[in-house]
Amino acid sequence: MTTEMQEISITEEKPLLPGQSDAVKDAEMAARILLDHGQEYSVETPHGVLHVTVHGAGNTRRPAILTFHDVGMDSKSCFSTLFKFEEMQEIVKNFTVVHVDAPGQEDGAAIYPAGYQYASMDQVSEMLPTVLQYFNFRTVIGVGVGAGAYILSKFTLSNPDAVEGLVLINVDTNARGWMDWAAHKLSNLTSSLPDQILTHLFSQEELSANTELLQTHRERISKAPNLINIELFWKSYLGRRDLNIERNNTFKCPVMLVVGDQAPYEEAAVECNSKLDPTTTSFLKMADAGGMPQLTQPSKLTEAFKYFIQGMGYMASSCMTRLSRSRTTSLSSTYSMEGSRSRSRTLSQGEQGGQLPPSPSQTMEVSC
Repeated sequence: MTTEMQEISITEEKPLLPGQSDAVKDAEMAARILLDHGQEYSVETPHGVLHVTVHGAGNTRRPAILTFHDVGMDSKSCFSTLFKFEEMQEIVKNFTVVHVDAPGQEDGAAIYPAGYQYASMDQVSEMLPTVLQYFNFRTVIGVGVGAGAYILSKFTLSNPDAVEGLVLINVDTNARGWMDWAAHKLSNLTSSLPDQILTHLFSQEELSANTELLQTHRERISKAPNLINIELFWKSYLGRRDLNIERNNTFKCPVMLVVGDQAPYEEAAVECNSKLDPTTTSFLKMADAGGMPQLTQPSKLTEAFKYFIQGMGYMASSCMTRLSRSRTTSLSSTYSMEGSRSRSRTLSQGEQGGQLPPSPSQTMEVSC
């Protein structure tokens, strides 16, 4: 792992023994660098090796936050903007954060040889129990984007007791239909791999405007040394199976669905919302967020995430600066409430703080 050394000023309040000053300063500097960049691991699983980055000392009383990125990205490019956002630090300091990279997608990954059989989406999801066992995590809160949202959905359906909550951004739980298959075949003839992936990541408005963010990702993907690995992950996602989610075959935990109002997977997210338990599902449709709200709207997504975690019984005393205090002025948020049903998970007597805000089935349409 390579880290960029930064100049850090350290004030020592207690006197040091002779010869200890440099050693203590080095240890403190190393600890701060690890806190910022995380500790990296290679975890052997039945279907291959996963690259995992862990932030935090490990709070065993709370679930870890486990993220999984989208196609054409790795954990850094997908989540760094969100998890390094200033207001997110209140969450980060209270939970262990675990970023999982799909096989061969991390920066510096070895290139797979020709003919390599890449793991299916089902197999990638089957790697995650090994990650939990490796770090001794009893439960997690999953945060997935696109392909990562599908993988975490599959993992949750197979391991319901291991997941306390899910945040699914741009999720599509359906297999590709014939129209999608035909469109992809045509796209293979007319578009390069980077352009195909950009169409998956960005809205038509962003593609037409050729935004700076889009240009950055086009260059990053086009010049990626592991482009062969990216293509294998892309093909694996395109070959995904239908998860067959219905009201009687759904997630057992609270779920927050997030999608931009012009995102490529807006319709898929709306359809997924219609199949989930309305008493434990929140649907956040973000205006002007494009295809990647975790990058374009980190502030609003952070506030929604805090609210979601509060509804699960954690961080009850957290200051909700936007969603709870200014739902109409700051965010122009509108809530569609179905009665006054609360989530099944409530704040235990051992947690600090007062009552949780009500968290019935709701749709939040957030505009800038």
